[in-house]
Amino acid sequence: MGMHWGEMCNNIRGVVTYSLSPYEQKAFANVISKGVPNMVRRIRGQIFRVTPPFIAGYLIYDWAIKEHARLQRKDPSEFANDV
Repeated sequence: MGMHWGEMCNNIRGVVTYSLSPYEQKAFANVISKGVPNMVRRIRGQIFRVTPPFIAGYLIYDWAIKEHARLQRKDPSEFANDV
């Protein structure tokens, strides 16, 4: 039929579609003037909710690694009488 996928039904009654060419859009419009301040505001608003669990998780992980290394060592006093 010469039609590609997505072009099988071009005329749908009652549906109006609008599009803007990607060459007419500004991909980074207002990034510096609005995007950076918004990012800083959002980080400041969430830092006290996100940081404590990460710190607690790191401390638990660090303790577990050190404790595992300590438990893997042999006690020399247990082997003092071996021949």
